[in-house]
Amino acid sequence: MFKKIGPGVLVAAAFVGPGTITMCTLAGARFGYALIWALVVSIIATILLQGMAGRIGLVTQNGLVDVVRSELKTQWVKNMVIIIVLGAILIGNAAYEAGNIGGATLGLEQLLPQPQLKPFLPAFIGGIIFLLLWFSGYKTLEKIFVGLVGIMGVSFVVCAIITKPSIYGILKGMFVPRLPEDGLLTVIALVGTTVVPYNLFLHASLVKEKWKNKSDLKAVNWDTIVSIGLGGLVSIAILITASAAPISDINNALDMALALEPLFGKMAFLFMAAGLLAAGITSAITAPLAAAYVASSCFGWEGGMQNKKFKMVWGSIVLCGIVFLSFDIKPIEVIQFAQIANGILLPVMALLLLWIVNKKSVMGEHQNSVIQNVFGTAIVAFAIFLGAKSILKVIGLL
Repeated sequence: MFKKIGPGVLVAAAFVGPGTITMCTLAGARFGYALIWALVVSIIATILLQGMAGRIGLVTQNGLVDVVRSELKTQWVKNMVIIIVLGAILIGNAAYEAGNIGGATLGLEQLLPQPQLKPFLPAFIGGIIFLLLWFSGYKTLEKIFVGLVGIMGVSFVVCAIITKPSIYGILKGMFVPRLPEDGLLTVIALVGTTVVPYNLFLHASLVKEKWKNKSDLKAVNWDTIVSIGLGGLVSIAILITASAAPISDINNALDMALALEPLFGKMAFLFMAAGLLAAGITSAITAPLAAAYVASSCFGWEGGMQNKKFKMVWGSIVLCGIVFLSFDIKPIEVIQFAQIANGILLPVMALLLLWIVNKKSVMGEHQNSVIQNVFGTAIVAFAIFLGAKSILKVIGLL
């Protein structure tokens, strides 16, 4: 079974990062179990979208951008899509990388007894990420991620169990949708941190690295469902843990760990710190890797992960993260641009995915079924709604 696990683990690790931990902490602290259903919906949507991206990668043996470029015949439309993709993924991931490295740094700070080392931790974490990406091929990264996701999963699930949660409350929050007062933006944020546009590109590219035959489609589907389902379980565990923590002021993912220690002891704090460290490292690796795959597809570079230009892209993004974090630079305008670009990119890519997986000339017998199209259309509509809300929030109309 575990031999079939692969690219999906990297996708799960990518969306369970410091941002997701912070949002799940906010949701649990403010609304208890009431918004677990939003995470369940977002996990189902992620499985369906990533499943389509993975299927395209397997059947075509191309990256997502390659397929989109070949299928869009109108030049200006093709150029517009590529500009949106490059803007959202390259600039966005560079801006967000500081947050990913910062999350890992916060976790490591709590596990190290020497406070004098703290100023050097961002560069240390960045250096580890750089070395892992430089010297590792896909198969090595896959094994590393299985280990890191295992640490992350055990850490957060153990924390949730320690808090002795109400099973009835969890099931009610999962299957009885409620929208508490002032809860809409939290729901949007929960979905937005789970359904991540860059993961669509990452997944398609990684699937073609691992599998070469259309007969492997069952393995691709299994990998997607199990891995993303486990990622969703981690997110739910974080929300459950936060609902038991007396937190009034939340600034980052570590606040929950600090609140848990007086109630449940040092072990709960250490498990949370270890989980945050693993989550930060995994997201800090997948963000630059996805950006490099997107650039490689857009510009038609050969050679995969060993291409010098490929390495230059992910290296630049890791460097941006280290510099922004080490010198306390807050590129607010860049992040706002990235949020708007991602708000446009998600519905655009959801529409393109649905269009491509229904093209017999591309997918052959692996086209979408009627049921897949029904769910796919619902997810596209939801993506449009989510993207519009994201843009309105950034420009101050929401």
